[in-house]
Amino acid sequence: MSEGRSRQIIDLAACRKLTNLVAAVGIIIFGCYSNRSIAGDSSTAELPQVKLINEHTRGQWGDFGIKPSPLEDDAKWCRRLFLDLVGRIPKYEELNAFLKNKDAKRRQKLVDELLDGEAYREEFTTHWATIWSNILIGRTGGTNRTSLISRAGMAKYLRDSLVSNKPYNRMVYELITATGGTDPDRAQFNGAVNFLIDRVNEEGGAQATAATSRIFLGLQIQCTQCHNHPFNQWKQQKFWDFNAFFRQARALRRYIPQTRDVDFAELVDQDFAGESSHPEEAEIFYLERNGLSRVAFPVFVDGTAIGRSGYVSEVNRRVELAKFVMASDYLDKMIVNRMWAQFLGYAFTKPLDDLGPHNSASHPELLTKLGEAMRNSSYDLRALMRWIVLSEPYQLSSRIVSGNEQDEPSLGEPPKFSRFYARQMSAEQLYQSLLTVGGQARGSLEQQQVERDRWLGQFVQAFGTDEGDEATTFNGTIPQALMMFNGELVKRATQLDDGSWLKQIEAMPTKPADKINGLFLTGLARRAKPEEITMGAKLLQVRNGKMGEMLQDLWWAILNSNEFILVH
Repeated sequence: MSEGRSRQIIDLAACRKLTNLVAAVGIIIFGCYSNRSIAGDSSTAELPQVKLINEHTRGQWGDFGIKPSPLEDDAKWCRRLFLDLVGRIPKYEELNAFLKNKDAKRRQKLVDELLDGEAYREEFTTHWATIWSNILIGRTGGTNRTSLISRAGMAKYLRDSLVSNKPYNRMVYELITATGGTDPDRAQFNGAVNFLIDRVNEEGGAQATAATSRIFLGLQIQCTQCHNHPFNQWKQQKFWDFNAFFRQARALRRYIPQTRDVDFAELVDQDFAGESSHPEEAEIFYLERNGLSRVAFPVFVDGTAIGRSGYVSEVNRRVELAKFVMASDYLDKMIVNRMWAQFLGYAFTKPLDDLGPHNSASHPELLTKLGEAMRNSSYDLRALMRWIVLSEPYQLSSRIVSGNEQDEPSLGEPPKFSRFYARQMSAEQLYQSLLTVGGQARGSLEQQQVERDRWLGQFVQAFGTDEGDEATTFNGTIPQALMMFNGELVKRATQLDDGSWLKQIEAMPTKPADKINGLFLTGLARRAKPEEITMGAKLLQVRNGKMGEMLQDLWWAILNSNEFILVH
């Protein structure tokens, strides 16, 4: 809607009616644009890992008597893939080009283009650097005045790692062992230190212990920090043995000499004398709930111990820990579990970062074999993404059909992946999608980042948990809804200025129905239904035949529909 232009009551009623209509059908009924499917597309058969996924999921469907949903049509699958790989919906031109492609291997080629193509390299890297930043330091990491984290430093390290397709196990090794400065503008810079910089000094490194074991190994040993695990045989000893690996690490503030203001933070390894001041055998002590004091030394979760010396020159404890992590099959399974949840909406375990012996996986054999395949591929993250998005579970429709109604993990049942589980876009995906469809970023790169952070802050509220982690909400609150209805980004996306996207649609030498279909294809990856075409015709009458104003009303309603904000 253009700024400064008043709206009549009948216009608002028409918009509300259309918004309600789109919202009502958006979650349950998804129309189809293309009748083509990947049936007969032999491209995925060339990948044994894809075959592995398909065989295991089909086998479970047979065991449970489940009928899977049909394969998704090309348009919606294309939208899904763009959102998951580069963080936005496809542009009108990108979607049309894919739909016109008759190549039997079109899906595999689009996956290759988004993963490896030069045209999408920056978007792919930025999208996944954001995802990993949120995993490693949280959405609010580095935003607090007292935090030592440099969010820019973390992002730079991740972008550099992703653009070079650095092996995942190498990234993990660097994040655990990193020393250096947090700030990209300093000579000592090593962006990987931002993972631990705020955690190693906190409660004797308790948060470093919890985050490292949970994020990389899927072992929530923080449960045993104060007591034995309630659901398995893990004892308090396991937490403090793991914690001992971090006792040489120190986060230091580096000051500007003239002002004594903090310039940057640095993570270093220093000799650890132990809590009894005997560095040759540097122990730590912890209290059991009965008040008894126990001693702990660096021992990995599998029971393997290292030398007890606290001298860095004799034993670098974090380096030894990183070696254990790299050798552990928990590393393999955890990255597979995480990436599966990223693309399919649910992991093989619930929660996804708990692979402990008390927590059964929905597909244990598949999880193990995919983990082995990941190790054999030299921990190639792009390869893992390719296996998942070319698999049958990822390419199924999100429509529930007769025969898979019981596959409903939102009710607590283990997921069977007999359909694609529709999920809400992340706040970042929504932001980038709105930019894509007309809400162009403005100003310098620095100003764009400030605008992005401010916009995301309106959608995401973060609450600290006992483990120093975050729980986030993006749940359609009234302020969030008002911001979508009337916010600057949506206003820009619906403007009719010369050169704007809507102006280009208006200028197309096509019938009104074709223009309306263009809006629905771009926003929802489907053609408009007959009742939506009718609504557009009524809006055009209300607007006295002004095509641009009708398109504005319709586009505003699409952007504010439930269907638009779903990955489906």
